[in-house]
Amino acid sequence: MSSIKLAVIGGGSSYTPELIEGVIQRVEALPVSEICLVDVEDGKEKLSIIEGLSRRMVEKAGLNIRVRATLDRREAIRDAHFVMTQFRVGGLKARARDERIPLKYNVIGQETTGPGGFAKALRTIPVILDICKDIEELAPDAWLINFTNPAGIVTEAVLKHTKVKSIGLCNVPIGMQYAVAESLNAKPEETYIEFAGLNHMVWGHRVYVNGEDRTQEAIAALIEGGSATMKNIIDTQFSSEFIQALNVIPCPYHRYFYLKNTMLEEEMKSSKTEGTRAEQVMKTEEELFEIYASPEMDKKPEQLEKRGGAHYSKVSLNLVDAIWNNRKDIHTVNILNNGAISNCAPDVSVEINAVIDSAGAHPITFGAMPVELNGLMQQVKSYESLAVEAAITGDRHKALLALTANPFVPDANVAEQMLNDILEQNKSLLPQFS
Repeated sequence: MSSIKLAVIGGGSSYTPELIEGVIQRVEALPVSEICLVDVEDGKEKLSIIEGLSRRMVEKAGLNIRVRATLDRREAIRDAHFVMTQFRVGGLKARARDERIPLKYNVIGQETTGPGGFAKALRTIPVILDICKDIEELAPDAWLINFTNPAGIVTEAVLKHTKVKSIGLCNVPIGMQYAVAESLNAKPEETYIEFAGLNHMVWGHRVYVNGEDRTQEAIAALIEGGSATMKNIIDTQFSSEFIQALNVIPCPYHRYFYLKNTMLEEEMKSSKTEGTRAEQVMKTEEELFEIYASPEMDKKPEQLEKRGGAHYSKVSLNLVDAIWNNRKDIHTVNILNNGAISNCAPDVSVEINAVIDSAGAHPITFGAMPVELNGLMQQVKSYESLAVEAAITGDRHKALLALTANPFVPDANVAEQMLNDILEQNKSLLPQFS
């Protein structure tokens, strides 16, 4: 069996040790011989620390895997089998701006949804398209596994505008699977959820445990106070009547859409005391990198759990395993719809269950999204597709229409004011708008 070269764009991320741990755990199924960690000049110090920790982890496991760090993205991508993207253009400072700008206008400030996610998409899409040009030239057979947020929008840009074989990923569905399994006293591997929707707007429509339909029990558990949220999202409870009416399992991010006022109030309060989520993460990262830098540290530290990326390596490396070994497993991924959701355009990205083999992702037909869910999904998808166009063209009018279409934004005047702030505060990172 040939060996795998893995290139990680954004290798200086605090999440990387979890990825390294996952590679070590799967060494029999995934013969990784080289891990190339890539970052930019501003992330050089963190990249060096991650490289050292990664090497110590591999050495402790007694494996012959070459780990190297570089600022030369092209060299890292050359002849790679898998390119994994987990980068943040502008770093956490840019994320903090994404969260603060909307709050100024009494609008939810969140890094992946709403105006914050829009600003992140504008910065990210030109960069990922440049990465794809390198992949097309230097590793045309490689698979791009994208974890970079907003994952659905970024994936749509890649699939619409490049020839790269790409699949987008998120840890929300697997987090929901684990939470639902726990509420049913079942094992996660016995629990199957029929997912369909968009990234950070996916619903669990049916729940099966060992083939038995347990959907109503899972919904009842949610009504009785069960939780399916994440560390980076406030655990605001939906009312029992609303869950009964919805009759599906919402994802953690649905709180921002269905409980807008409550979530906005919580964000406003937190921003004045603890700081926004990005400002809190900056403190967590300082602690993490001090731990990572210790010469004695040779494993993934427990403190990483505070960061909010649970199951990240499980999701990404299980997908790599399914492609490399032609598993024909079912995974929840971001891919082009191609008719899987019948009342959604075929050429947009959706988050849906798919069979994964060496040829890629084959979406499982869902059918029509129910009317009670479809309106919100279509509105968000309109915003997302407009955001892709705006990011690629630098067209201010497309950007304004995208923001106005976003369900968090109250009217066009507010959208225009926020757009002015986003473009001004991200000027150096948005050359397409100059």
